[in-house]
Amino acid sequence: MSERELRQSIVDHCRHMNAIGLNQGTSGNISVRHGEIMLVTPSGIPYGEMTADMIVAMPVNGEYGAWEGPKKPSVEWPFHLDILRARPEVGAVVHTHAMYSTILAIARKPIPACHYMIAAFGGNDVRVADYERYGTKALSESVLRALAGRTACLMANHGMIATGVSLEKAMWAAVELETIAKQYYHTLLIGGPVVLPDAEIAGVIEGFATYGLQEDEGGLRCDVNSKE
Repeated sequence: MSERELRQSIVDHCRHMNAIGLNQGTSGNISVRHGEIMLVTPSGIPYGEMTADMIVAMPVNGEYGAWEGPKKPSVEWPFHLDILRARPEVGAVVHTHAMYSTILAIARKPIPACHYMIAAFGGNDVRVADYERYGTKALSESVLRALAGRTACLMANHGMIATGVSLEKAMWAAVELETIAKQYYHTLLIGGPVVLPDAEIAGVIEGFATYGLQEDEGGLRCDVNSKE
C-alpha cells in the first residue's frame, strides 16, 4: 500500500474495531510500519471525525519521539514505537480496551491454553504485562517483556495489545484474543478450564506454520470491508 492508503486503512480499522465492540470511544490506538516511519493514530480524536491526514508519522529509528502531522500522536506512542524497534517482523500494532481482555487484565489473570487457538499467539499462554502508567517508557518495557516469544499480551489494569506482520493480521489477532478472553472468563464461572498440555500446543504451533496463519487465507484475516 501507499502511505495514503495505509493512513486510510488505519482510520477504517479504528472505526471497524469500535463498530464490532472491540473498543470504545477514543480509547485504543493503532500503528503501522511504513518503511522507515511509523504511522500512528492521533491523540484524543473520535474515530468518526478522524481523517487520513490526521494520522501522525514518526521515525522508527530516527530521533526518538519526533513526529510530523497536524495532530499530536497518541499518548501511547512509546510502546507502539518500541515494539516496532524491538520486533522488526512486526508490521502493525493494535491496542484496545476490549471488554473481556480488559476484565482479565484488571484481575491480572494470564490466559492459559484453554483453547488450542492460544497457539496463534506464539506459545502456551498470553501473559499480563506488569502495570505501569500509560504513555511511559516503563510501560513499554513491561509490554516488551510480556511479548517475549509472543505476538499479543494483556496489560494489567489497562487493556490488550495484538501485533501482526500487517494491520489486517494484527486486527485478526486482536479479535481472536478477545474471543479467547471471553471464553476463558466464562469457563472461570463454571469451575475453570481444562488446560491443554504444552506438548499439544507445541504441535498446534507446528501445524499453524503451514495451515494459513502465516498467509492471507480465508477466515484468518480481518477485512473491514467484509459483510460477514
